[in-house]
Amino acid sequence: MARTIISTPNAPAAIGPYSQAVKVGNQVYLSGQIGLDPASMQLDGVEAQAVRVFCNLKAVAEAAGASFADVVKITIYLTDLSNFGVVNEVMARYFAEPYPARATVGVRELPRGALVEADLTIVLG
Repeated sequence: MARTIISTPNAPAAIGPYSQAVKVGNQVYLSGQIGLDPASMQLDGVEAQAVRVFCNLKAVAEAAGASFADVVKITIYLTDLSNFGVVNEVMARYFAEPYPARATVGVRELPRGALVEADLTIVLG
């Protein structure tokens, strides 16, 4: 099956050998996004990073012709699980019921010292 690479300047460019997203059939797999501002490539505090993570994911989803309503699975990675509530509050600003499936994973470190990262799986149509 053919793969289509999805890329947008409205989210940070990949900082490694990967694509922002890959579309296969009616499924789109978004790579993890950390809270980098695409213009400054800087990180702020945990709430600001969480907001930026979802803004970056939204930009990549839109580049694929999708919206957050098409998301079926999200995985969130946190370097400190005490930030779980903050990230939940931020996520609730971007998603409405019925919510996608989700996993939240505590990790030791994230790229560039980020505090939060998330990736998505989307099914179109």
